[in-house]
Amino acid sequence: MRSGMPIDYYLNIAASGLLAGLVYGLAALGLSVIFGVVRVVNFAHGEMMVAGMYGAVLLAGYAGLDPLLSAPIVAALLFVCGWGLQRGLVNRFVERPEHMQFILLLGIATILVNGMLMLFGPDSRNVMVPYGFDTLEIGPMLLDAVRVRAGVAAIGIAVALFAFFRFTRTGKAIRACADNPLGARVVGLNLDGLYALTFGIGAAVVGAAGALMTLLVDARPQLAPEYTLLSFIIVIVGGLGSLPGALLGGVLIGVSETLAGFLLSPSLKSLFSYGVLILVLLLRPQGLLGKRS
Repeated sequence: MRSGMPIDYYLNIAASGLLAGLVYGLAALGLSVIFGVVRVVNFAHGEMMVAGMYGAVLLAGYAGLDPLLSAPIVAALLFVCGWGLQRGLVNRFVERPEHMQFILLLGIATILVNGMLMLFGPDSRNVMVPYGFDTLEIGPMLLDAVRVRAGVAAIGIAVALFAFFRFTRTGKAIRACADNPLGARVVGLNLDGLYALTFGIGAAVVGAAGALMTLLVDARPQLAPEYTLLSFIIVIVGGLGSLPGALLGGVLIGVSETLAGFLLSPSLKSLFSYGVLILVLLLRPQGLLGKRS
């Protein structure tokens, strides 16, 4: 610890990282949902997240909507895009070799990021909210209001997603497809339709995470590859296909990056994230909440 700093200061830093980590975890939930059911790794994940960020920026600029209010709209738009993408294109590659899936989604990612560069340019775009400089006092901690609201919204969306998969008939059908695709097809489930629905849900979740992320950072196309890699780190740390693991991994990475940025150097945040990844792979290769194969 830096000498002379009270323990409350470190609690503030850790809490700030935890709140940001909840948004990271929400973004990784979308990746985990798609992989856990469709068994396709979405290499355009970060690009979808940045598209969600730009959606929130546009809604704030033209309609004056707070990102917290525009998140459902952005999620709905990304759901339609994800559903159509899976139904019309990705579904044709589900049974093909992994390298063909990789090339397809990498091509989609390249198209998306270059499209955003053409439409919005390389400059950063931000969203101004009335509570942008407010702080909330919680016990001994003083927290940024934007981080608290973004974190609480991320928890609410994650809880709704968990409830959907656990308690609804459609959610149970999707889980059946993930557990046993052949058995699900035998009992009459429409796998192609459920795969498209799942891809749409994953895209919607990452779109909502992108809208919330505009409260924390400025939107720019160059963030897309960074968020794709970050989401991969989180789902591997938490456990591939585990929804609670994705949220836990996001919190862990958010806290570790914030502490590393303060105690060491902001430029070492990503290095610390990869260090956590390597440590988890050495000690628990299946991830913190992943199942042994």
